[in-house]
Amino acid sequence: MRISVIGCGYLGAVHAACMAKLGHEVVGIDVDERKISALSAARAPFFEPGLDELLSDVQGTGRLSFTTDMSKTAGSIVHFICVGTPQKKGENGADLRHVDAAMEALLPHIRPGDLVVGKSTVPVGTASRLADLLSEYQPSAHLVWNPEFLREGHAVKDTLSPDRLVYGVEEGSEDHPAVTILDEVYSGPLADGTPRLVTDHPTAELVKAAANSFLATKISFINAMAEVCEAAGADVTSLADAIGMDDRIGRKFLNAGIGFGGGCLPKDIRAFMARAGELGADQALTFLREVDSINMRRRTRVVELTRELCGGSLLGHRVTVLGAAFKPESDDVRDSPALSIAAQLQLQGAVVTVTDPKALENAAKRFPELQYESDLDTAIAGADTLLLLTEWQQYKELDPFEVSSGVAGLRILDGRNVLDAAKWRAAGWQYRGLGRP
Repeated sequence: MRISVIGCGYLGAVHAACMAKLGHEVVGIDVDERKISALSAARAPFFEPGLDELLSDVQGTGRLSFTTDMSKTAGSIVHFICVGTPQKKGENGADLRHVDAAMEALLPHIRPGDLVVGKSTVPVGTASRLADLLSEYQPSAHLVWNPEFLREGHAVKDTLSPDRLVYGVEEGSEDHPAVTILDEVYSGPLADGTPRLVTDHPTAELVKAAANSFLATKISFINAMAEVCEAAGADVTSLADAIGMDDRIGRKFLNAGIGFGGGCLPKDIRAFMARAGELGADQALTFLREVDSINMRRRTRVVELTRELCGGSLLGHRVTVLGAAFKPESDDVRDSPALSIAAQLQLQGAVVTVTDPKALENAAKRFPELQYESDLDTAIAGADTLLLLTEWQQYKELDPFEVSSGVAGLRILDGRNVLDAAKWRAAGWQYRGLGRP
């Protein structure tokens, strides 16, 4: 099947490469010439494990190409819209300019029977509006909403072997002709046992917003428990283990720490709240305001704990922050808690150095005033205090005895609760975790 993918950012580039891997003939389209140039050379403009290798592999087959020319969608039966929906400046709502622009540019090239498939995370009601627009141009074409559920660092696997597929079609009918076409697109994962659910447009749009909101709620819940544990002298890690054994709750996403960040969870829960307010259902989601508040409060708490660790003052204290990306196996620094904390520490007088295996270039664009060092040994040399804020494997595996020889002070704050506290203390370190005695 010939497929076009409109928008070649994180979602689109991964989706285009994976669709080609599944055997389809794919053309990826984006207005950014530099992005297209990089992808055409089998280089992803961002870090995602396995993606460069996948791009090289499928481009070698001739099934994948990239261009800025929208007319190259000609011949495609299915058109995926994969553009970003950032948060509006000064507001909580989602900015749909890129979605609308993609649709408007695509419409003149739609043929009878074509399928336009939205994958971008959008406020409920967007699909219905775009479906009406599509029917005006091409009454026999169809619009489907097919939300993505990618995890950064695992995006290739999540696309090739998703844990579920959701098709949002008019009236949610299994007999809709779009269902048969999408089943052919995803024939590989479906043959491997991926469950598939057909819904109406609004339900499909809400699935991603609801899933992200639930995950954010779970993270903020355990971080709220960390606050209680600190006040009570309890251990939030053991608490999470205990309640996670209840199969109604589960252990995943119950890791207390500095909170969530990235380009999805924070902006998606805010957009969800904003849209619920527009629909008159704002009271149903008021708890998300506290979820967001707890999450942002974690950053302030880390700054407070660092000050305590430094003897009550940050002025002139040399702090090395281990991690800039919002999560490991990614170079994404959007709404990164680690970078936010580093910037706050510097504003309060600390001398901050940030290191990260992949994200320093992006971090320097966001916070050019911070000092960055790619070499780990150089970054920690002479540090008075270490802060582990992104749980890259190489930081989790640090040997406290070896690290001792390169630092000026034996103080470490484990912002992700991933280190062996007993081992670090045995090596002479003053160790602090979050929600741990």
